[in-house]
Amino acid sequence: MFDIALLLTAAFVAGALNAVAGGGSFLTLPALVFVGIPPVIANATGTVALLPGYAAGAWGFREDTAPPPGLSMQLLVVLSLIGGAAGAALLLVTSNEMFAIVVPWLLLAATLLFAFGPQLRQRLAGGKPSTTKATLGVLAVAVYGGYFNGGLGILLLALFGLLGQTQLNAMNGLKNLVSTLLTAIAVAVYAAGGVVNWRYALLMMVAATAGGYIGARVARRIPAVWLRWGIVATGLVMTGIFFYRQ
Repeated sequence: MFDIALLLTAAFVAGALNAVAGGGSFLTLPALVFVGIPPVIANATGTVALLPGYAAGAWGFREDTAPPPGLSMQLLVVLSLIGGAAGAALLLVTSNEMFAIVVPWLLLAATLLFAFGPQLRQRLAGGKPSTTKATLGVLAVAVYGGYFNGGLGILLLALFGLLGQTQLNAMNGLKNLVSTLLTAIAVAVYAAGGVVNWRYALLMMVAATAGGYIGARVARRIPAVWLRWGIVATGLVMTGIFFYRQ
């Protein structure tokens, strides 16, 4: 019962975090590993569990969603699906040992990129982003999301900021939409590869969905600076935990 309570709590808070600014897998992955699930299966299972939360979060931000400069919504959808499938296929050929080594570095990179995203945007500013650069950026992050998913929302927000988006609610809505698309195709690949613990995934789905919608509606009333640094703090804590486990 303790394991179930832990997983449900982690999924609910993770769904809310993903709807707000990303970082939900910072909670679901450690929780699943804690209850004894191998890292690769824990990553895939947590990703499945968060899929409805992404969708609920996207619906919660439906009034605000807008594509970033340099991309159409249609192209964004295609890139999300292609990248998500490629990343998921890459996970299937990664061993648990290798994945455990890579995870903390991925978490750290994602957290730092989000923390310093505004400064990077200012340094790289110089006109309207080209469609080519925007395409490559979205495709790269989609591959990352299909492979790991941890910190996906943080990376997407940082990328959209670099592409010229400035409204956090619009960025959040688009982040949840892209996350939904690439995660859906990744889940199909995970299922085909047999790396999902469906018992835990289905239980966590319910809590993540509730957290995603509630988080999205509440986040629209919270100052952006509070959201940003709350996510940075979460990312750093979970990064430290994974480095410690190594």
